[in-house]
Amino acid sequence: MSRGLVSAKNFSESRLVESANAAENTESSLPWARFSSWLECVCVVTFDLELGQAIELVYPHDCMLFFHMTCEMCFPGCLGDTQFSFRLRQSVGRRGSWFGEEDAYSRDAPVTLQVKLAHFYGYVYFRQVKDAAVKRGYFQKSLVLVSRLPYVHLFQSLLQIIAPEYFEKLEPCLEAVCNEIDQWQSPVPGLTLNLPVMGVVMQVRIPSKNDKPGGSPEKQAQKEVGNLLPAPMMLPTIHELDLFKCFQSFLIHLQMLWELMLLGEPVVVMAPSPTVSSETVLALVSSIAPLRYCCDYRPYFTIHDTEFKEYTTRTQAPPNVILGVTNPFFIKTFQSWPHIIRLGELKMSGDLPKQVKVKKLAKLKTLDTKPGIYTAHKMFLQKDKSLIKRLLKGIQRKRPSEVQSAILRRHLLELTQSFIIPLERYLASLMPLQRSVTPWKTPPQIRPFSQEEFMGTLEHAGPQLTSVLKGDWVGLYRKFFRSPNFDGWYRLRHREMTQKLECLHLEVVCDADLLGWTKDKSEVEIVDLVLKLREKLMKAGKQQLPVKEGVLEKLEGYLQTVISSLPEDLQTVLHRY
Repeated sequence: MSRGLVSAKNFSESRLVESANAAENTESSLPWARFSSWLECVCVVTFDLELGQAIELVYPHDCMLFFHMTCEMCFPGCLGDTQFSFRLRQSVGRRGSWFGEEDAYSRDAPVTLQVKLAHFYGYVYFRQVKDAAVKRGYFQKSLVLVSRLPYVHLFQSLLQIIAPEYFEKLEPCLEAVCNEIDQWQSPVPGLTLNLPVMGVVMQVRIPSKNDKPGGSPEKQAQKEVGNLLPAPMMLPTIHELDLFKCFQSFLIHLQMLWELMLLGEPVVVMAPSPTVSSETVLALVSSIAPLRYCCDYRPYFTIHDTEFKEYTTRTQAPPNVILGVTNPFFIKTFQSWPHIIRLGELKMSGDLPKQVKVKKLAKLKTLDTKPGIYTAHKMFLQKDKSLIKRLLKGIQRKRPSEVQSAILRRHLLELTQSFIIPLERYLASLMPLQRSVTPWKTPPQIRPFSQEEFMGTLEHAGPQLTSVLKGDWVGLYRKFFRSPNFDGWYRLRHREMTQKLECLHLEVVCDADLLGWTKDKSEVEIVDLVLKLREKLMKAGKQQLPVKEGVLEKLEGYLQTVISSLPEDLQTVLHRY
């Protein structure tokens, strides 16, 4: 038993070292490779009297992004300093990135943090202050970090360090920062990194898919600090938001919003500022973790977005997307949408944040719309009143927001797990038995997913085993099956199961007597075996299949032995191809 644990631990560590080495190799061969593993670019957007919003500066200098859209989305018009995030679809024909379709980062990262090559994230620090030296009387600039990584907390923390300094010292300061980022080690899931910038060292841990769900990022990091020097600034998380702060005005309706996210329903969040808009949308998306939200979402959506016409047309049903907006113009544009969350400035009722009410869509007015959740959605599950009581008691006792957020995150995690576990259990039953995998035949197929067969398992193995919540779980599953979230979850899990079958088959072939099998076989059959094995090895390498250590090398050795048993002319041909 202990030997098995040690070997599993060694395998996990070897994968970590392998990922780190692969990242190092990539970094050493490409200019700006380390920088590009964190950011696509850093740009400065300013206000020009003749041109309006314009890109003033960009690093690296050869980075060509959709500049017009980035400009328009980085000027919210708020006084003072404002931080927010946006998400954009990649423009057609743009060059690839440091991340590939089958890159080591996404292989080992949690599904919620994997890179989506079709989208970018923009993290903005906008400053608008009175300045008599400027013609319009205001200093207006945005510093923008563009990345494919959804590390909202890390990048907003980075902006808090560099933006105020940049606004004082301008270009030389920014160039120095970019050069420092180009020295950072690439993000490898499972590693704790020290990231120096402008005299500050941020210590972060990159989450791994092997982390315990709901585990503390700080504890995970402490286990692995090892030889790392103490860092003055330790970030407890790179991606999590203050959920309690984001949800405090609609805590009593949180479960309804969880259902809307799970089902991938079209939702508009109308907020008083880009900060509230972007944080609320990102918090809603994270509420169904560890399940990946597979629909589109825009933390801060404006009329300049390339999907504006697509998402605001009334000739078809609203798309499966969450949009965060601040422009009052959108109230009229989205009044036909089925779910609208209208947020106002936070108001307190004694010690408690005033809770918005659920209202009928018919009450949504184009002007003077009051805060509320405008929806006709009927909840499938009963509310968990114990959670609300616990959170409200925490407010009265002035419990820290981080603790309240941890309670919320744990509740949402357990709720999602209760929903997903029966699906995972049923999916596991579709996998062929290990004994049916033989070396001389193609791996058996995974049985198709049957919704009705799954429904039949719920009576004895449903969510009631892990959740006390009552309600129409069956109805919730039926609607979930029609959502993009089910499709995304099933495709991902089916691909993982297929890869597991491939790994099992490679291991079985590795244990077989290949040379003995060839003794009574014709040259045509042997060549066919060689070509099939070579294809499997190439596929395993390209997809980075998690095969046992040494299997691929052993098979490659067997392959060379089999080839050497053939006539010289065939050996020459096979070695050439």
